Amino acid sequence: MNWFINLEPEDQEFIKEFVLASGSLKQLAKNYGVSYPTVRLRVDKLIGQIKLSDQNKDSFEVSIMQMVVDKQLEFDVAKKIIEKYEDSKNE
Repeated sequence: MNWFINLEPEDQEFIKEFVLASGSLKQLAKNYGVSYPTVRLRVDKLIGQIKLSDQNKDSFEVSIMQMVVDKQLEFDVAKKIIEKYEDSKNE
């Protein structure tokens, strides 16, 4: 359950509200007063965070991939950074 503990408190609350809404994104959007696509984007971001947490990777790699999930860094750039990092560890 580390993935849940690693989430920010507001993301934990969002998941609680999702469960209380019986998994209905439409109901969740109504509860938060936002559009369905806004809720869908937040769910997609949470899915990405959970997948990252489950990979048990080096914390540097997780940090870089979190930047991809947060759209702060392009995937191709992140991949190159991680490759360089791995190369430097093997030297």
